[in-house]
Amino acid sequence: MTLPDSAVVPDAAGPLVDAMAQLHKAAATLELPDGLHELLGSPRREMAVSIPLRRDDGSIAVYSGYRVQHNFTRGPAKGGLRYAPSVDLDEVRALAMWMTWKCALVDVPYGGAKGGVAIDPRTHSTAELERVTRRYTSEILPIIGPEVDIPAPDIGTDERTMAWIMDTYSVARGYTVTGIVTGKPLSLGGSQGRAMATSRGVAHIALLAMASRGIDPAHATAAVQGFGKVGYGAARFLAEAGVKVRAVSDVDGAVYAHDGLDIAHLAAHVERTGTVAGFDGAEAIDPASVLTLDVDVVVPAAVEGVLTEENAPKVQARIVVEGANGPTTGAADAILKERDVLVVPDILANAGGVVVSYFEWVQANQAYQWSEREVNDRLEERMARAWHDVVAHSGAHGMTYREAATVLAVERVVDAHRLRGLYP
Repeated sequence: MTLPDSAVVPDAAGPLVDAMAQLHKAAATLELPDGLHELLGSPRREMAVSIPLRRDDGSIAVYSGYRVQHNFTRGPAKGGLRYAPSVDLDEVRALAMWMTWKCALVDVPYGGAKGGVAIDPRTHSTAELERVTRRYTSEILPIIGPEVDIPAPDIGTDERTMAWIMDTYSVARGYTVTGIVTGKPLSLGGSQGRAMATSRGVAHIALLAMASRGIDPAHATAAVQGFGKVGYGAARFLAEAGVKVRAVSDVDGAVYAHDGLDIAHLAAHVERTGTVAGFDGAEAIDPASVLTLDVDVVVPAAVEGVLTEENAPKVQARIVVEGANGPTTGAADAILKERDVLVVPDILANAGGVVVSYFEWVQANQAYQWSEREVNDRLEERMARAWHDVVAHSGAHGMTYREAATVLAVERVVDAHRLRGLYP
């Protein structure tokens, strides 16, 4: 099967290449006709916007922003908003496609979307980021809504960003619309357990993966790349389960302790200094080495494309749990498969965030708040169900977990599409 000429054609390298290759393989396995394959590979809607910003010193800067809605077949589009200098349209397209598969895999009634602004939030004041967020929201306002497309936090954004989006949207509508975003502050209709949901899901899946390989958490070791929203929580929950987290890294450095880092003290250090670098409870190491340390589990929890053809042969871990979206390139995937390294794919491993985002959206629609215990119990049940679905499909069809997860997700979207039909 070949990709139809009219489908989105990515650049020669990057996350969209990997996303399209994964879809191509799933489509071939499912023997999808070319037209349906093309439909699944093409975003339903894309918007690129120019975002002018009056900076605090009075100068004017202009940034590029994007919102891509990949699929609506199973429900409204859902996906995060990323602020990073590297953001471009192909990256957002890939992330939106992965969101479609992620939502289908964990059986939440959403399609996939993603947004991004090519800006470095670390070099802007809070007031500047608020102005950027509100202008971006006003530009994409015609294509978002609680029944259309629901943004959420991602790299470089947080619950405060979501509050600005909610307020901007609500002002435009003339009444408060809490369901327009998820990942909001609790006082504005957010959900208990949402802040740590992705991390908690990563830890649940990592522990299930360890059990599948006969690894006792009490005698296990791990390394986590990234110490932000996902990485910190993943490290914390793994440590609470008895795993020795030997190393973590962020954009400024990496630290290592053979007998395990004190995650609580490290988090306090990061709160004071903004980085893991300089933590006196560990030794400094090369950040690139975190992925190849002698540990049982590696959790890449930062950005895409960090496990590559160059470093995959050096990975010593028996298990890779993808806390980030698209951290493993296609070439690295093939190498890790050959070396019998178990790779738990992003659309399974880090789906906890969208699961609890769904719970938050449901609570907003009901004007009712669940307890944190209810949220966490339902999250664990949903993640365990998806894990067992993937393991069963993998075993029955001789697939890697990524192949099995993608085939299952694509098949669910295809089934919904076939039931709905094509209009007109």
